[in-house]
Amino acid sequence: MQAPRYIVAPDAKPLSVKTVVASMLTIAAGVFVTLSVLLYFGQERLIFFRQPLDPGRRDSVMQRFPNVEEVNLVAEDGTRLHGFLSKPTAVAGAKFPLVIYFGGNAEETSWLLEDSERPQNWAWLVVNYRGYGWSEGSPGEKAMAADARRIYDWTRLRSDVEHSRIVAFGRSLGSGVAVRLATERTLAGTVLATPFDSMESVAKRHYPFAPVSLLLRHRFDSLSLAPRIGIPMLCIVAERDSIVPVEHAHRLHAAWRGDKRLVSIANAGHNDVSANPAFWREIGNFLFGISAAN
Repeated sequence: MQAPRYIVAPDAKPLSVKTVVASMLTIAAGVFVTLSVLLYFGQERLIFFRQPLDPGRRDSVMQRFPNVEEVNLVAEDGTRLHGFLSKPTAVAGAKFPLVIYFGGNAEETSWLLEDSERPQNWAWLVVNYRGYGWSEGSPGEKAMAADARRIYDWTRLRSDVEHSRIVAFGRSLGSGVAVRLATERTLAGTVLATPFDSMESVAKRHYPFAPVSLLLRHRFDSLSLAPRIGIPMLCIVAERDSIVPVEHAHRLHAAWRGDKRLVSIANAGHNDVSANPAFWREIGNFLFGISAAN
């Protein structure tokens, strides 16, 4: 029986350090480019968490709160926006002060109508962002800024609103909308809850590996606008905020030109800060001061 024959390969030459490093850099570059592309085209899903409005919830709001008016607006580009106006109980014919509320990135804002802790002697206007609730379209920084102006201008046409006492209230993402509105329309003051200095600054914290400055399309750069704003501002931060750490709000507060007050809510996080009694107490005091000054 013939013995099996084996083909012996020549000894493989070891890879040089230069070749190994080049291969690793190529792989790293590929991963970096892939992640950057995913972040660029997927940033809307990372920034905006659209929330629907159940028809049953809408009906419940309208039935339970007779002082609530349904609001349907048409934006500059024809997009339909939907929300609610909760009016205070007042003497017929009297004008009421108004808070325009801009919510966080995962809020369907009708929840605010059910919070009995909010100051009841002010009207509250909550209009959902594009793509949220029953509002049409897709959210984006430019569109949200244009819609905020449209909402404000609508309130100025109402004869039952005290135009000298309109306050913008922005929570988290909404702080960027409220700050922008304060540079474009006349407000009596603004409330900013768990606000940030800029979306770029926050994104760099959460995605330190990514070239955020090059990728980000929705910048919400409140820090650059703050030195131009001379109206009173109440800034509320959550001591244990891991989503928008307090230093982002501190930088915004420091840059604000007008009268300002910074309140830190102890043992509160980004999403539960409004459950603390101090949250609404501070807002009530701020709105009382606005009324006293006007």
